[in-house]
Amino acid sequence: MSDNRRLQHDIRSMPREELGLMLEWARAEGWNPGLHDAEAFHATDPNGFLLAEADGRPVSCISAVRYGSHFGFVGFYIVPPELRGQGHGAAVWHAALARLEGRLIGLDGVPEQQDKYRRSGFILAHRNIRYEGTGFPSHTAAADPQLIDLQRLPLATVVDYDRAFFPVPRAMFLEPWLQTPSTVALARLQGQSLRGYGVMRACHQGWKIGPLFADTPQDAEALFIGLARRSAGQPFYLDVPESNPAALALAERHRLREVFETARMYTGPAPELSLDRTYGITTFELG
Repeated sequence: MSDNRRLQHDIRSMPREELGLMLEWARAEGWNPGLHDAEAFHATDPNGFLLAEADGRPVSCISAVRYGSHFGFVGFYIVPPELRGQGHGAAVWHAALARLEGRLIGLDGVPEQQDKYRRSGFILAHRNIRYEGTGFPSHTAAADPQLIDLQRLPLATVVDYDRAFFPVPRAMFLEPWLQTPSTVALARLQGQSLRGYGVMRACHQGWKIGPLFADTPQDAEALFIGLARRSAGQPFYLDVPESNPAALALAERHRLREVFETARMYTGPAPELSLDRTYGITTFELG
């Protein structure tokens, strides 16, 4: 017998200590979140992670993170498989859009949801491809003398460089992101000039590299090798914008395997970002 009752949802922001549920749902979906993502994610926008409950039970979640006053990003849109088809997803989806109303909104959509996003006004900007590498030996290349620990640079220097790759300054995200446990962060310098940086963090399975931003393919290659050779033979993942041929060539050169894809979409014209210097997306969850 069908239940024709009108669904009632209580939707609220999740405190830091509850983000483990969202990350566990993401792990169950196969998204392989970082082991310590909650700290940096929550610090970016403490009210940006929404949970819907029905009859006192968590039924869906989404993130709607505000950056500055004009940009927002949607991620973590999840309904557990056994609860789908009951309106729980629509509840948090509309709550997320309401929270970001008046802003340009971005997201990285999985293939099965992209038609839904188009109907909600999102426009395709570019495709992202997740690549997997395995067994990268630590002796693959000699240490690059131009690589240093990113922590040696002032945060302001990193934020200023990062500005070319994100619609707004994001110091609130980068500061905890670079200090997260089990994280490797490298910079490549030419003299005193920053020419790129990359971050690799421990995940439930292996490591994820992101972001990987670099001025030239040579800078990207050095950063990639510097990070990958620290993966201790475990799998690592790199999310590459398909619109950057040099990034695709890097993945092919190192025999990485395509395992997943998303579409970067926005509710308006795509912001002017340096995709030709983007070799690895920061995250699919927060942009």
